[in-house]
Amino acid sequence: MTNIKKPTIKKSLNSEFERVSVPEKNHKTWKSFLGMYAGEHAAGTEFMIGPLFLTVGVSAFDLIVGLFFGNLFAVLSWRYLTAKIAVKERFTLYFKLEKISGKKLVKFYNVANGILFCFLAGAMITVSATAVGVPTNMKMPTLNDVLPNSYTWILIVLIIGMITTLIASNGYSTVSKVSNWMSPVIIFAFFGCGLVSASQLGITSINDLLNIWGSGSEPFPGQIKYSFWHVFFWSWFANAAMHIGMSDLSVFRYAKSSSSGWTTAAGMYIGHYMAWIAACLLYAVYLKTPEAINSLEMGLAPEVAPGPLAYNALGWFGVLSVILAGWTTANPTIYRSGLAFQALIPKLSIKRATIIAGLISTIAGIFPAFAMKLLDFVSIYGFILAPFGAIIVFEFFFFKKLNLIKNYSEKKSISFSYAVFFAWFISFVFFYSISYLYEVFLSFLTLPAWFFCGIMFLLLSKFSQKND
Repeated sequence: MTNIKKPTIKKSLNSEFERVSVPEKNHKTWKSFLGMYAGEHAAGTEFMIGPLFLTVGVSAFDLIVGLFFGNLFAVLSWRYLTAKIAVKERFTLYFKLEKISGKKLVKFYNVANGILFCFLAGAMITVSATAVGVPTNMKMPTLNDVLPNSYTWILIVLIIGMITTLIASNGYSTVSKVSNWMSPVIIFAFFGCGLVSASQLGITSINDLLNIWGSGSEPFPGQIKYSFWHVFFWSWFANAAMHIGMSDLSVFRYAKSSSSGWTTAAGMYIGHYMAWIAACLLYAVYLKTPEAINSLEMGLAPEVAPGPLAYNALGWFGVLSVILAGWTTANPTIYRSGLAFQALIPKLSIKRATIIAGLISTIAGIFPAFAMKLLDFVSIYGFILAPFGAIIVFEFFFFKKLNLIKNYSEKKSISFSYAVFFAWFISFVFFYSISYLYEVFLSFLTLPAWFFCGIMFLLLSKFSQKND
């Protein structure tokens, strides 16, 4: 490593080791990650994503089976790619990428990554706000709302954003502890919502579920019909930026061993599986109400507001659960965004960088569109960021075999790696054009774009290093 001074390491009590390898004394067991992933993914957005699956008319079979295998592939990606590389390198994604791509190019990534994470955290703050708004009978945002619909909404979002930012700014240890404390409550709430909703729908077996849900329904106005493959690829790449995109290098660099990657299963199957299905059932109950039926008959999309949905199932405990769930997801997301901004401006403390990220997230949370279009947004953000992870993965596994120099930009003092830039740019333009011109579901193209970017990076690196 270059330009690393001993005083930086002396500040380790308050440091997040942004530009150094995490020392052995700070390594954590799998238990530290279990609560964080269970809490982060059994979270506020699950109350949002579950209902959104119903808006695209997916069948019960396609949803249940598609989610099972999609989440399985996500866990395998975390375990055998992200965690494996993280415990070997022990750097944040941003510092590792800087070594490969150069300081100037990584700034572009850090801006894009940080802002996208802020928008995602903003959607989670929006979800919590729908719960806080229940006692005030606040008008909830609808599926097609872009702008805030009241000053009360803005005030609630600002308060939630401030509290969330305060927690995230205290660093990884605080984020992890908060997740561990809250995750059991949230998990219990999702399970309870599922049981109550199933009872209200008269579901006592899988056959009852299939009979009621059947082959799904027609998608809501402005939505496309989802099949098994839509669910499979979307759920696999819902967190593409974190696993194949390598963002969670920043998390698993603390792990004692790569086996900690298996803890992501707690998030995928308690959160993305159980919680999404439970939230689907919540919304299915609401769709049978006169209000929802009237909206559909008028050609309008019924509102999707997690707070009232949870309140109808579990009362005030449901409201509390939605609030807590929003926090546990927004906290690590804002933390990741803060790391991105800190890498952009190294002189900026991680605490101040996280506060900036929290401010942007809070502003984003004021606008309901980020939450209401969450399925589309998650697809786009994963598609943009995941190929950068291919750069790290292909360097890790193939550079030595091809006699190429690792961390080439750092060792040659290159500030802008054209091999990295053109590998990402060509893959992005090519595959996004296919999606746009031929209306191909974007999540179908995330993996081809990832592989294409990695292969292009190898070829361009071979050429550039040979001629340097």
